[in-house]
Amino acid sequence: MAELIAEGGRSFSFEFFPPRDEAGEEQLWSAVRALEPYVPTFVSVTYGAGGSSRDTTVRITSRIARETSLLPVAHLTCVGHTREELDQILSEYAAGGVQHVMALRGDPEGGPRAEWTPTEGGLEYANELVELAASRDFRVGVAAFPDKHPMSPSVDHDAEVLVAKARAGAEFAVTQMFFTAADYFALVERVRAHGVDIPILPGIMPILNLAAISRQGELIGADVPDAVVDRIRAHEGEAARMRAEGIAIATELCQDLLAGGAPGLHFYTLNRSRATLEIFEALKITV
Repeated sequence: MAELIAEGGRSFSFEFFPPRDEAGEEQLWSAVRALEPYVPTFVSVTYGAGGSSRDTTVRITSRIARETSLLPVAHLTCVGHTREELDQILSEYAAGGVQHVMALRGDPEGGPRAEWTPTEGGLEYANELVELAASRDFRVGVAAFPDKHPMSPSVDHDAEVLVAKARAGAEFAVTQMFFTAADYFALVERVRAHGVDIPILPGIMPILNLAAISRQGELIGADVPDAVVDRIRAHEGEAARMRAEGIAIATELCQDLLAGGAPGLHFYTLNRSRATLEIFEALKITV
């Protein structure tokens, strides 16, 4: 990632989550096959709360490494693991041919607004996990927050945390989903003010219905802007138009980000390819 951006390239990447059953696994691999021709910089696979999807994440990322042309980035969180367990999971990734990880502190069981308590014998901060992974020669990505993390005292503190992760060995960052390009560029400026030039990829997820608005706001610990809610709500009762408006909002955000100099885009696919492909078509990104 660092080399790509340094050479003036743009990164387009996709995120998947570990499927819970056979039908979910078929849907995941269908999305992988549909998106593979776009030659993404990488694809990431998330890690369930408290390590709940550990085995599936290891298996999926290892299969991507073996059976596709894609570069897998495996998520790993501090939640629910001792340092020794985290080291063992890194060994499992390495044995499966995975050499890139997304090192995250992770959310407590109660969600992003819940009080954080480190696991006994584990790690307290994401930068400690970055150091551990980097010491094992993994290439490491981390999370970034354009909106204030719900348990953070300020956006300046969030930038300082990202700077600490970069100095611990992180090579790139991916933001939580957000809705205003200005918030992303403000984060980049705060980090650059510390003399850190880590590539920061904006995370994109189109909101396609009203239920998803409240759900996503809860998941990211941030309020969805009224302007976004109003645009979606204007088509309430018309599912197709509501979905199209969500795609349009995401596309406009992508256009603003790329025009402003963002180094690429990272799409939260929810294991489906259709919305991402529609945004690609609108952006005139082709195979």
